Amino acid sequence: MRVVIAEDSVLLRAGVQSLLADVGIETAAAVSNGDDLLVAVREHQPDLVIADVRMPPTFTDEGLRAAIAARKEVPGLPVLVVSQYVEGSYAVDLIAEGTSGVGYLLKERVADVADFLEAVRRVAGGGSAIDPDVVAQMLSRNRDPLERLTARELEVLGLMAQGLSNAAIAKDLVVTQGAVENHISNIFAKLGLEASRDQNRRIRAVLTYLDSTTVRT
Repeated sequence: MRVVIAEDSVLLRAGVQSLLADVGIETAAAVSNGDDLLVAVREHQPDLVIADVRMPPTFTDEGLRAAIAARKEVPGLPVLVVSQYVEGSYAVDLIAEGTSGVGYLLKERVADVADFLEAVRRVAGGGSAIDPDVVAQMLSRNRDPLERLTARELEVLGLMAQGLSNAAIAKDLVVTQGAVENHISNIFAKLGLEASRDQNRRIRAVLTYLDSTTVRT
């Protein structure tokens, strides 16, 4: 079996490559961004792609988008996506055209070497391997979308709805602006708000908040 690995973390990329090598699985290429993933797939025609969801430059869904694009270029190309977060909306995008040769695991599962390698072989063989936590979130998507947010994320979204900037939110909550940006990134992911050229995710998040709170009242 030959795989292409796409992961921006040097340590994790090397770790996965080492795990695969230990059981005789060859890494044809190990890259750090979505563009290089597509190039590697075209060049090496691997039996499996293992890709992180969030990669440079925006660390939102570049890896996932590249994996989906690779699967369209090479129909049936097995893809195993790994993510640090439970992002059910991304999983839905990945399996939209079928679950054959598709996997979505949380990175914490990689620590269980036996389970990870079993998932690798299953997906490469045309099966599926979807993390139970991801499945649970996918099943809950029809519920109130705000239920997916933590108390702090809901607080941040409420302040966004009041028109506060990131800096103003940080001052109000007495946290760093970087922390606010991380919360907002998580809010976008949990609400399934993907980046697009014609719609502002901040506005869409606020509209979701206002719509949900209106229904509640």
